[in-house]
Amino acid sequence: MKNLQKEINWLLKEKYNNKSNLQFKEDIKRLEKGELLDYVIGFVEFLGCRIDLSKRPLIPRPETEFWVEQELKNINSGKVLDIFSGSGCVGVALLMNKPKLLCDFSDKQKDSISQIKINCKLNNINKKRYKIIQSDILKNIENKYDFIFANPPYIATTRKNKIQKSVLKYEPKISLFGGESGLKYINKFLKDAKKYLNIDGKIFMEFDYIQKNQIEKLLKKYKYKNWKFNKDQYGKYRWVVIE
Repeated sequence: MKNLQKEINWLLKEKYNNKSNLQFKEDIKRLEKGELLDYVIGFVEFLGCRIDLSKRPLIPRPETEFWVEQELKNINSGKVLDIFSGSGCVGVALLMNKPKLLCDFSDKQKDSISQIKINCKLNNINKKRYKIIQSDILKNIENKYDFIFANPPYIATTRKNKIQKSVLKYEPKISLFGGESGLKYINKFLKDAKKYLNIDGKIFMEFDYIQKNQIEKLLKKYKYKNWKFNKDQYGKYRWVVIE
């Protein structure tokens, strides 16, 4: 009950500016049924950007926000691919925080394509600075990039019992799970990703901390030269920088 009351208080503050009305009471019922707070509010903040969630994409995680913020410090200009883009939160944050960057967003799902459009417009990003591509991983990607930011579905289906029930019920499973080992999309992505990098280009990829050794094997298999694994704010390996 304590957590529910916390969520109700946050909902009132964030969505209703501390003014209760009939819609607020309806939203409380949604919370009581277990719906995720961020969906009920309808948006989240991500590195200074407002990310709309009306198409029900994967909710941006604090771990993702942490590592993207770390890498933002290391880049200023160039062309970016935000692949497995979902809500578009990563690409939007990059464009908002770095005015010299250009970005292509890529996702397979039609709802994600719509969601990215909404979030680019919501954050007043100049249309000349971005392009949105519907693509099954790298299938429809034609350009080369200075930076590729990838947050693929990586939870192993064998770990489904570790996932919060409300997440399983409300968030898109296609954005969560990466096959039995969790490496289905990571493997397909790493197999060809270097072909889409400019000279001295870099890949930044999120993963599940238990996959570190398996990903290292894939990097060796696909003959990448240099990489560095990094820990998130909770001390767990969360993203890898690949050159």
